[in-house]
Amino acid sequence: MNASVLPLTNNTPLCYTKNSPPFNYTMPIASAYYSSIFMMLGITSNLIAFIVLVRSFQRTQSRSRSFFLIFLGGLVFTDLMGLLVTGTIVVSFHVTHFNWRNLDPNCHFCNFMGMSMVFYGLCPLLLGATMAVERFIGINRPFTRASSATKSRTISILLLVWFIAGCIALLPLTGVGAYHLQMPGSWCFLNISSKGNDLVFSLIFSLTGLICIAVSFLLNTISVVTLIKVCCGQDRCQRRRDHEVEMMVQLILIMVIGSSCWCPLLIFIAKTVLSGGPLQVRYLLLWLRFATGNQILDPWVYILFRRAVLKRIYPRLDWSRGSIMTLYPSLRDTVRRFTRSSIASTVASNETEEVGKLNGTPPSTLKPPPPSP
Repeated sequence: MNASVLPLTNNTPLCYTKNSPPFNYTMPIASAYYSSIFMMLGITSNLIAFIVLVRSFQRTQSRSRSFFLIFLGGLVFTDLMGLLVTGTIVVSFHVTHFNWRNLDPNCHFCNFMGMSMVFYGLCPLLLGATMAVERFIGINRPFTRASSATKSRTISILLLVWFIAGCIALLPLTGVGAYHLQMPGSWCFLNISSKGNDLVFSLIFSLTGLICIAVSFLLNTISVVTLIKVCCGQDRCQRRRDHEVEMMVQLILIMVIGSSCWCPLLIFIAKTVLSGGPLQVRYLLLWLRFATGNQILDPWVYILFRRAVLKRIYPRLDWSRGSIMTLYPSLRDTVRRFTRSSIASTVASNETEEVGKLNGTPPSTLKPPPPSP
């Protein structure tokens, strides 16, 4: 990779002090083909998912599911807008090869793209953690959640998540960090450096994302364990849990995809600024491609992993009954075997106590009759 950098003066805008156009580079991973393919796949996937979500929201009768669909719709909408905004800029550069300094002499356009990269990057992670909290409360504290959850409050929480991500993205405009033009000249991002405020902002960005992933992993694990206990419990009158299992499966897949796509980039940023070593542009672009994959894979979680789709894939399974136990007959028989023995012993002890009370004899002195020969 070769870059011809114009001589910098004291009047050089901040976003061009690190890299200044024009650039002469040969890097296959930064070609127009990658950017165009990623953008078209992502936009198509998110549009399909958004249409499916709107139809599901109109048909759903479950309050908890409708709240989950609001968060999921916000996630899909955020991914779609992120691809539209950032992808359009990157593809336009590869097609026209415009000069950033001529087009944007005051760094306004570069700052806008940098803020978009940070905002649309943090939103999926923050929303993933928010959905994990919502499912944790819905499964472990259902009565508390039922008394306080409304659609307006759910929308307010979604707007709050966007507001937090926006505040973090605006920090460089207040002097905490800065947005710089990045190699190969097609995008702007935070300045990954171990000096001063750049170090602070880089750590804020990376640690916020890593904390969101850790919170999602912890709360989703607890929710899954609780849901398994409820589905496999002894209560015959338990309410339907299939829709909650479906939501947890989708949420876990979103968490796995987000962790796999974003952890390499977040760890790379934190490691680079803490070690004080030089920025390795090739790895930065590679991990950025991984992070972009999150916006493409997220919508397919809801498109594919729905009961309506699974019914068509596995039509032989009994989907009409109300319990997840119908999907696992061996597990259901095992639970019945253990619960049947425990129920029988409980009934026998209760009958013994009743007989003791009628005869005026303490239950502990009663002995079972000897077996008949």
